[in-house]
Amino acid sequence: MEFSNSLIHWYLQNKRDLPWRNTTNPYPIWLSEIMLQQTRVAQGLPYFLSFTDAFPTIFDLANADEEQVLKLWQGLGYYSRARNLHATAKQIAFELNGEFPPSYKELLKLKGVGEYTAAAIASFSYNEPVAVLDGNVFRVLSRYFNVDSDISLPKTKTEFQQLAQEVLDKKNPAVFNQAIMEFGALQCVPKNPDCNSCVLNSSCAALQHKKVSELPVKSKKTKVTNRYLNYLILKDSDSNYIVQKREGKGIWENLYEFPLLETDFLLSEKDAIDQISKMQFYNQKPSEILILQNEITLHKLSHQHLHIRFFELRFASKLPDSKPFTAIEKLPFPIVIHNFMVSNYFNSH
Repeated sequence: MEFSNSLIHWYLQNKRDLPWRNTTNPYPIWLSEIMLQQTRVAQGLPYFLSFTDAFPTIFDLANADEEQVLKLWQGLGYYSRARNLHATAKQIAFELNGEFPPSYKELLKLKGVGEYTAAAIASFSYNEPVAVLDGNVFRVLSRYFNVDSDISLPKTKTEFQQLAQEVLDKKNPAVFNQAIMEFGALQCVPKNPDCNSCVLNSSCAALQHKKVSELPVKSKKTKVTNRYLNYLILKDSDSNYIVQKREGKGIWENLYEFPLLETDFLLSEKDAIDQISKMQFYNQKPSEILILQNEITLHKLSHQHLHIRFFELRFASKLPDSKPFTAIEKLPFPIVIHNFMVSNYFNSH
């Protein structure tokens, strides 16, 4: 109990004032939890505010167009979260009459809601005594109890889930779960935590054994694939442009992009232009091909490093299905393309 009492006491003195903490309404709590997966609070908060402004209720989100949802999500990454969020909103609004399932086990049946998210909603909204387990909780527990099991292994998750459930304050699960996550986010941080000022330093096993920097143990390294993306900005005689929607599974599903030439390796500028000049677009060839950047843009995703270049292809006549920039800027794009559009190219064209 000393562990949980100390955490709760620390939390009540140090917690950040965040909008989803001032309610037991499961809708904003669910929204925040989906948004903050693999995302820092500072980055996610503006998106949360935009979403709750655009979609005050689960019915507003359920009735929204997917492109509007993806446009508001633009820049948060992991876009499958946004598509799942939209699907779940429809499920709750249209199949469950707008009512969130009132228990951990029922919440797990929702699309895109895993064990962590279900535990967070169940404890924060319904005060159900089920422990949350995220990266922050792994770190706090592994250090405090000196657990050196490899957290990338499935069996270790079970071990930590049991430990988290044991130390959970069953009378105050909502506050305790918030406390241990906030403690990991603000105090027991991944690198160089300030152990001297820590309220748990007298009883932290990792500190006593000088193992704070070694815990938690995570062995599995993500294999990273390199991809080479050459985006072709087709500009016709009316200064309109061609964009296309990414179909199928993979990165950026249902987001928009310019026509793409993907290669197996990085082409030289000359080879890239030679290859593009042999391509036909709507039975036309470009009258001019321009390289729009001096440097390759490197965009890092969790499993892929994207090496991105932009070329402008000018055409002497009108292209079918082309659109003015004012129309395409309303569409959801991957953030790396959006940033190029607004900061470089289209400001000067």
